[in-house]
Amino acid sequence: MQVLLPPGWPRPRGYSNGVAATGRMVFVAGMIGWDEHGVFAGNTLGSQARKALQNIVDVLKVAGAQPEHIVRMTWYVTDKRAYVAAYPEIGVAFRELIGSFNMAMTAVEVSALVEDQALVEIEVTAVIPE
Repeated sequence: MQVLLPPGWPRPRGYSNGVAATGRMVFVAGMIGWDEHGVFAGNTLGSQARKALQNIVDVLKVAGAQPEHIVRMTWYVTDKRAYVAAYPEIGVAFRELIGSFNMAMTAVEVSALVEDQALVEIEVTAVIPE
């Protein structure tokens, strides 16, 4: 994976502006903070984000991919302020489960998610090197 940073641009904090990669592509649908039985990990954005990230790691593993193969990540959150307030908790979970911040990342506030209790949904694209 090659991080794309135009000359003179400052290094973004917590993500990359772009990523180039070649290999087998893996697409993970939006993961929310519940387990395989549909039970939510908690009622906070931080607890749900941790479980959603764990769910992503579990799906990647089935494809033979690992977190370091993630090239793109999109977060959908129902409350931008809660997301920002949860940065420290999310950061700990992210470092423990995903590791690096090299992927291209987007976060979008949405009015609601399909599952009423869901506060965050995260989708990723990974590329397993050839």
